[in-house]
Amino acid sequence: MNAPTRAERIEQKLQAALQPTLLELTDESALHAGHAGAASGGSHFRLKIVSAKFESLRLVMRHRLVYDSVHDMMHSEIHALAITALAPSEQP
Repeated sequence: MNAPTRAERIEQKLQAALQPTLLELTDESALHAGHAGAASGGSHFRLKIVSAKFESLRLVMRHRLVYDSVHDMMHSEIHALAITALAPSEQP
C-alpha cells in the first residue's frame, strides 16, 4: 500500500475537520519553481472549499478553520495556500 501524497493528506485533514460539500485542491508548485519556498521543499496549493461550517463566519475565521486543519503541515510541507472558502448559501 502506498503512502498518501501530500495533497491527499491535506484533503483528508480538511474532509475530517470541515466536512466540505466541495473540495478542489490544486498543486501549483511547478508554477513557483526557483522560489524560496520551493527550494525548502514546501508546496504551493490553491484551495476552493465549500462547507456549512463557514456559514455566517467572516473570511478571516474561515481561513483560520482551514489553517487550523492543516497546521502541522504549514511551513514544512505547505509553503503557500491560496484559499477560496465559501458557505453553501454563497455558491452560484
